[in-house]
Amino acid sequence: MIRPGGPHILITGFGPFPGAPANPAAGLAGDLARLRRPALAGTRRSLRLLPTSWEEAAGFPAVLDALAPDIVLMIGLAARRRAVSVELLGRNRTRLSPDATRRRPPGARFDPGAGATRRCAVDPAPLLRALAVAGLPARPSRDAGGYVCNALSWRAYGWAQGAPGRLAVFVHIPQPRAGGRLGRARLLRGFGNLLAALVAQHRLRAVPAR
Repeated sequence: MIRPGGPHILITGFGPFPGAPANPAAGLAGDLARLRRPALAGTRRSLRLLPTSWEEAAGFPAVLDALAPDIVLMIGLAARRRAVSVELLGRNRTRLSPDATRRRPPGARFDPGAGATRRCAVDPAPLLRALAVAGLPARPSRDAGGYVCNALSWRAYGWAQGAPGRLAVFVHIPQPRAGGRLGRARLLRGFGNLLAALVAQHRLRAVPAR
């Protein structure tokens, strides 16, 4: 359904984790939640900065049920990548690595009885174009890794499949580099474009109210 005041957008970013004592995904998520653009007028945006923990990812569907967003944009850091990565799949497996609380997941699969993958409920092409217009290197990815980012993707993509019109996508950013193609200002511009593309996609897909 289209909300009278526009879609409700939940934007998430992660806090620190082993190897990343300062996570730029959190700052970018906060900037996006405050961003003013004509294409985003009428939307309601919520910000949630998540601890990088397996427990947080496991409980994420309950958070989504409580907040009931129309669009979920999750941002994480993949410091070794050279391009912004739109994650097409959440995978039902993990590396059993310790999280920021030094805990490990209870098993190698999140849901032993479920399939191997869940696909994000968005068309990635407009998102990639939106990032490229800002001069950001961007690509689709079919592997969100074996860490908490993938766990969050798995949970959110499953949640989005539970009702028509919901959109959820996880996007990895490389380590920002001041003054280059991955500078903070350019990332914000590109992700502002991406957010506008998500809003347009939601409006196209939403069932008109009767």
